[in-house]
Amino acid sequence: MTMGDPLLNASLVSACAQQIRQNGLKIYAISGAQGCGKTTLAASLQLALQQDGLRCGVVSLDDYYLSRSDRQRLARQIHPLFAMRGVPGTHQIERLHQDLQLQREGKALTLPRFNKASDDSCDDLATALFDVLIVEGWCLGAVAQSAEQLALAVNSLDMEPNAAIWRDYQNQQLQLWYEPLWPLFSQMLYLQAPNWPTICRWRQQQEDLLWQQQGTGMDTLTLQQFMLPFQRWTEAMLGGQIWPGVQRVQLNPSRQVTIL
Repeated sequence: MTMGDPLLNASLVSACAQQIRQNGLKIYAISGAQGCGKTTLAASLQLALQQDGLRCGVVSLDDYYLSRSDRQRLARQIHPLFAMRGVPGTHQIERLHQDLQLQREGKALTLPRFNKASDDSCDDLATALFDVLIVEGWCLGAVAQSAEQLALAVNSLDMEPNAAIWRDYQNQQLQLWYEPLWPLFSQMLYLQAPNWPTICRWRQQQEDLLWQQQGTGMDTLTLQQFMLPFQRWTEAMLGGQIWPGVQRVQLNPSRQVTIL
């Protein structure tokens, strides 16, 4: 799926590539909610940098998801909702930390991959050296909430039995493991969507495209349920609760860049 107007997208790619080249950035992060165009931007930026002769790798935060068996263990030990992938606490965050450190030191990386069809980890990529590593992910830059914020219900998941345990664990993981990673990124771009309903519409468009192209995908009800775990942190980030080091790019409802 293209990210809004092709010319605006090209302008964003050009600006990001120039920033990376001029500043010799080793790690570039692209953050933003589902459907906002992170994957498209990362792929376009990789191509532009490769054409400049730079060895550029791309990895998604999704590729660092815990295996199905590890999430099932979390579900037994912490809360059943952790069987689902997605929220803070369901990533191999220590491995991401190690990979970022290796990239900063100019050493070779063995990047992970995750198969969403099987909902499980799969074979790693071949070990490689990169001049630039692009990392894209929906909760890059997310920060922990106060006890008062955490106590507020966002959607029906927060009404599940003992859901406060599920939220508290996510918050703890953000504070202890995720937030310390953000300064390791040379630069973090945040694609700012207009609001949560627009994000859900964009994500529905992705599923519609899958149905058209592959004859498979989530139906509307399944997708609505799938989006629920992401809502708390996404809305907080949209509202400004985000790592202060991010560079914001404002998107309009048509996924066009309005402020760069």
